[in-house]
Amino acid sequence: MARLLDRVLVIDVEATCWPRGEEPPGFESEIIEVGVAEVDVASATLASNESILVCPERSMVGPFCTELTTLTSQQVAAGVSFEEACRTLRKRYASEDRPWASYGDYDRAQFDRQCAAAGVRYPFGRTHLNVKSLFALVHRLPREVGMADALRRLGLPLEGTHHRGGDDARNIAKILCALLSAARR
Repeated sequence: MARLLDRVLVIDVEATCWPRGEEPPGFESEIIEVGVAEVDVASATLASNESILVCPERSMVGPFCTELTTLTSQQVAAGVSFEEACRTLRKRYASEDRPWASYGDYDRAQFDRQCAAAGVRYPFGRTHLNVKSLFALVHRLPREVGMADALRRLGLPLEGTHHRGGDDARNIAKILCALLSAARR
């Protein structure tokens, strides 16, 4: 099938986490939320935005993770399996045939690790855009900056709750839309 270049899927994941050095024995960080924002390339606008909650299988949400993400163990327990989340990305968003983007490389690496560990088919194609690096290059910055700083530099508000997948995906999509719009001027 030909690559679909009509939309870019912006992905932001939240994963189980603990204070540095305090990961419980036998636990591993795993995705508990997949935020998805579709950027319409022609108009450089947000086309859709959603959050997919994922029930962890090899870890659990503790107080530190809840404080960071606002997600509770009860909320993610009602989520879908990681395999179902990947299937949703493929079916609903044609994720294997469209370019996808994230802010930094963490999200790509987390999907790589978790797909390999769980034996789940990787839901994305080969084309990954690192919006964090792209923003720094376009703005001739000496180093990459965080998402909130990038929004501030663009004069855009940070909407929603930082460290929630759906909200962060929408904010990253706004940065990508601004970069696409600026490239066309």
